Amino acid sequence: MNYDHKYDDIINMPNHRSKKHPHMSLYARSGQFSPFAALTGYEDAVRETGREVLERIEIDEERKLIIDGKLQLIRENIYKKQEVTFTFFVPDSRKNGGIYITKEGIVKKFDELGQRIILADKSEIPIEELIDVSMEN
Repeated sequence: MNYDHKYDDIINMPNHRSKKHPHMSLYARSGQFSPFAALTGYEDAVRETGREVLERIEIDEERKLIIDGKLQLIRENIYKKQEVTFTFFVPDSRKNGGIYITKEGIVKKFDELGQRIILADKSEIPIEELIDVSMEN
C-alpha cells in the first residue's frame, strides 16, 4: 500500500462549514489550548506562605500594671465618653503569629466575663491582648 498519496481524494475538497452550529472565533479556538492549573491551590499556598505575620510581644509585669491602671481609670470615667486608643494583638487563624492593630473609639462597656472591651461602634477588643492604652486628657 502506498502511503504517499493517502489523502489525495480529499485534499482539494472545500472546507466544510456547519449550517447548524455557528463558526467558532479564533479567540474561542485559542482558549482550547490555553494552559491549565495542574496544581490547583498551589498559587494560594505560595501566597499564604509568603504572607508575613508578627510574633506576639510578651509585656512585662510593670507594663501590665500600667495598662490595668488605665483600664481602671476608663471604667471609673466611662460616662465621660472619651476617645481611647488601644493597641492589641490579633492572632492569625492560619499560622503562628498575627498582627497588631491600633483602634480608636469610645468605650461603651467592659465585658468582665468575656474579658473584652466593647466600643460604641460595637467592635470588641480582647483585654488579654492589649499592649498599649492611651486616652485624651
